[in-house]
Amino acid sequence: MIDGSTLRNLRLRAGRTQAEVAAAVGIPVTVLSAYERGRREPGVVIATRIVDALGFHLRFVREPDPALQAQRLADVLRLAEALPYTPRPLHRARR
Repeated sequence: MIDGSTLRNLRLRAGRTQAEVAAAVGIPVTVLSAYERGRREPGVVIATRIVDALGFHLRFVREPDPALQAQRLADVLRLAEALPYTPRPLHRARR
């Protein structure tokens, strides 16, 4: 989801201390420290609250399935190969 180094970098960019962020989120400072060090992983709700407390927004982006994307690409290439092709004569360069 969101790793500890990202949380730490966001906190530093926001200019906030661990104590300030922990108080705003309602978690102990030791827990926030464990998140930032990678010893614990926050759930979606806590991670969202931390990011919101820092003034940033968390956005989830759905990544397409690579197998489905490969199949779609193959379909498009197959259709492109089926199109009639008539080469045009090349224009001569002006001298």
